[in-house]
Formats: sequence, structure tokens, C-alpha cells
Amino acid sequence: MSVLTERLHQFVLWVSRAMALLGGVVLAGLITMVCLSIMGRTINDLAHAALDAQVLTALSQWVIDTGISAIRGDFELVEAGMAFCIFAFLPWCQVTAGHASVDVLAARLPGAMRRGLEAAIAVLFAVALVLVAMQLDLGMERKIRSGQTTQLLQMPIWWAYAVSLCGAVLSAAVAIYLAFWRVVEAIMGRPILPVRDIHT
Repeated sequence: MSVLTERLHQFVLWVSRAMALLGGVVLAGLITMVCLSIMGRTINDLAHAALDAQVLTALSQWVIDTGISAIRGDFELVEAGMAFCIFAFLPWCQVTAGHASVDVLAARLPGAMRRGLEAAIAVLFAVALVLVAMQLDLGMERKIRSGQTTQLLQMPIWWAYAVSLCGAVLSAAVAIYLAFWRVVEAIMGRPILPVRDIHT
């Protein structure tokens, strides 16, 4: 690996890791929000049940008056946030070869055939992720034109498409980068990039 290739690979790893960490922060926020929403809904339901049963009426009324309940639009936020998280984790999964694989046959292949198979898989991944990014972009454009919003929060639906598109474009770029190097490896007959680089 030349110094320039090494630096480029380290940069791709850094950007992919940063995107995965951002996805992790968003996922942790979504989990926290869902827990708070469930707790709020449960407390509100208990307060209404106690008020209906004439038990602890003052406390129940106080809880109801404070507005403790489920977070408004929680499912809409989870839907948009999870889409972003999935695309945020894809670049890291791609660059570290973290996708599920069955190596029973591939492990027994000679080096040249194995590198050819890795190149073919990398190219297919790149094509698939480019198509996903393109379709997501087209979908976002349609949502912008339609002016469609979510039911409760009235949040424009294209916002979720836009944040997901960031991860999708990065995933496609990383996949193209890896496909290029895997093809070069197959042609040259030697490894250039690590197959699994999780600890870098």
C-alpha cells in the first residue's frame, strides 16, 4: 500500500466511522425518546384509571394537568430516525467487510479466484448502493414536489429522505472506492486493502 493509498484508506475509514458514530448517537436518542414516551403514556393511563376509580384523585388530576403523556409524533420521529441510522451504519459496514458472509466455499478457493470473487461482490455492492442512492434521491424530489407532511408533527416527509440520502451517498461512494481497489487487487493478483479492517 503506497502512502497516498494508505492516507486515502484512513480517510475513508475515518469518515465511515464518524458517520456510524453519528448514527449511534441518533439511535441512542431514539431509544431514549421511545422509553420516555412509553413511560409518559403509562403514567398518563394510570392517572386516568385512578381518576376514573376515584383513587388518589388529587394526585391523578395533578399528573394529568402536568401534561405527562406519550411524546407527540414519537412514531414519526422513530420512522425517520431509523432510516437515517440504517444508512449511517452502511459505510462502516461496507469498509470493514462487516456484511454477513458465508465463507465455506470461498475459503477453499485459490487466491486468484478468491480475489476475483471479492471483486465481483464489491462491484455488485457498489451497483446496488448507487441504485439505492439514486432511487432515494428521486423519492426525495417527489416528496418535495408533493409537499407531503407527517400526520401529527406536520414535518415535511422529504426531510427524512434528505438525511437518509447523506448516508446513502456516502455508502455508495465507499462501495465504489472498495470496488475499484478490489478489481485492482484481482488484476494485480495481490491484496492492496485489508479485507477486514475493524481495528484500524
